[in-house]
Amino acid sequence: MKEKSGANPIKNLTLSAMFLAIGLVLPFLTGQIQQIGNMLLPMHIPVFLCGLICGWQYGAVVGLVLPLMRSVLFGMPPLFPTAAAMSAELLTYGLVAGLIYSRSRWQCVIALYRALIAAMIAGRIVWGAAEVILLGIGGNAFTWNAFIAGTVLNAVPGIILQLILIPAVMVALNRTGLVKFHRERKSERVENTI
Repeated sequence: MKEKSGANPIKNLTLSAMFLAIGLVLPFLTGQIQQIGNMLLPMHIPVFLCGLICGWQYGAVVGLVLPLMRSVLFGMPPLFPTAAAMSAELLTYGLVAGLIYSRSRWQCVIALYRALIAAMIAGRIVWGAAEVILLGIGGNAFTWNAFIAGTVLNAVPGIILQLILIPAVMVALNRTGLVKFHRERKSERVENTI
């Protein structure tokens, strides 16, 4: 994996492991009740944060591994098709959020929302495609109503939680100096055009 200049791979690996651990434990706050988990989406939060803080590569790997590992360790979510489809979805969240945010000229709250919303849309499309493929393999159909219910209707509380909590965490980390927002300097812009 290519690191961005000045990035510390040991720090990113350590943070990624922490986000993976948080993702394994956070769903216990919903009592392992699938309906509440489907509404609050607790595994999504650490994947988004990992992609934003560590970079798209780390966010994608944590997103890929987290649902599968949680399924194997705790039996929730069920491995097929739920964890497999979630794995594709969360991989997309970490990848798209981290990629868009890292490529933003200014890393600020606006860029953060842009990256989150684009990642949420892309991840839900990937989840729908994965469900169609996985359920098709099992001889079942994935309907348009199931897609809308799974991506929008049931997920509204989780989407709202993510759009409030993730920027709040990033702003708090910026204020403490742990993860700084940055603005592109004139010299960087000149170097990028050469």
